[in-house]
Amino acid sequence: MTPDEKLAAILAAVQTDPGGRGLARDPDDNLFTAHPGDFAAACRSLAGKWDVTFLALTTGFYIPTSEPPAYETDGPLGCAFLMRAMASLGVPAGTSAPAPCVRAIAKALPAVASVPVEEVDAPDDHHDPEHVVLMVSTTVTSPRDGAHTHLIAVEHAGRAADGRCYSMRGRDVSAYMLGADADYLDRRTLIGGDVTIGIGDGGNEIGMGKIHPDTVAKNIPNGSLIHCRVPTDHLIVAGVSNWGAYALAAGVYVLRGQAPPPDLFDPDRERQILEVMVREGPLVDGVTGKQTATVDGLTWDEYTKPLVRIREILEG
Repeated sequence: MTPDEKLAAILAAVQTDPGGRGLARDPDDNLFTAHPGDFAAACRSLAGKWDVTFLALTTGFYIPTSEPPAYETDGPLGCAFLMRAMASLGVPAGTSAPAPCVRAIAKALPAVASVPVEEVDAPDDHHDPEHVVLMVSTTVTSPRDGAHTHLIAVEHAGRAADGRCYSMRGRDVSAYMLGADADYLDRRTLIGGDVTIGIGDGGNEIGMGKIHPDTVAKNIPNGSLIHCRVPTDHLIVAGVSNWGAYALAAGVYVLRGQAPPPDLFDPDRERQILEVMVREGPLVDGVTGKQTATVDGLTWDEYTKPLVRIREILEG
C-alpha cells in the first residue's frame, strides 16, 4: 500500500462504533464523515515539524457515579501511548491532566514500558488533590515553558453551548470539569500552540466544536445538549478515543517511513500498562464505572482489534 492508502486503512480501522453511540447514525452526514481530511492532515503536521516538534497532551473525563468516583481509562491510556511512540522517535511529549491521570501515566511508563518521565509540580494556587492539573513529560522541558508546537486533547470534556460539560447521558459534570484547571486547558487548546488536535468518540469532547451542531444532534442521543463547542484545527473521531491516539501515532510512523518498536502495538503490553494505570490512578472504565483494566465496557479482544489491525497495516 502507498502511504496514503495506509493512512486511509488506519483511519477505517478505528472508525467503528462498538458502543452504539450513534457516531454514524446518518450514513451521509455523521461524525466520521464530517471532516474526512483531518486525520491525514494531523499526521502530516506531526511528521512535518520533526526537528522542533513538542507534543503537549491533555486528557480527563471524570465519572462521578463510578466506584470509586474517578477519571476514566479512555484518554489517559491514549496519552501514554502517544508519549511512548514519540519517545521512540526522539520527540518530546508531555501530558497536562488532573492528578490521577498524571499519576497513572507517571507510574506505568517507567515500570512497564521503560520510558523515563519527569513530573512537574502543581501550581501553588490549586488545592484539590484530585482535580489539580499536573504534568508528566518525557523531557525536563515542560510544555508550559512555551516550547510546544502541538496541543492534543484526547477524550477531554469540553464546554457545550451553554458553557457546561456533559456526559454522554446528559449528566451535568461541570462541577468536576469546569474548575480553574479545565479553564486553563481550554484556553491552551484554543490559543496556546501552533497546531491543535482533538480526539473524541462522543461529541462532548474538546475538538468536537469543529462539527456543525446539526450533525451532532442528528446522530448522537442528547447531541444538541452535550455537543462540545470547543474546536481544534484537526479533529479525529474514533469509536474509542484511545483508538484515535493509536491511529495518530501510526500515521506518523507511516509518513516518516519508520517502523515502531515491537511492543508498541502489542495488546499484551497495552494491557500491562493499563493495569498499572487503573491501580495507581486510580482510573475506572467510563461505561461500567468499575475499577477494572477495561475501556468503554468492551472486552479486551474487542477493544484491541483496531490495535492489531493497525499493526498489520504497518507491517504490510
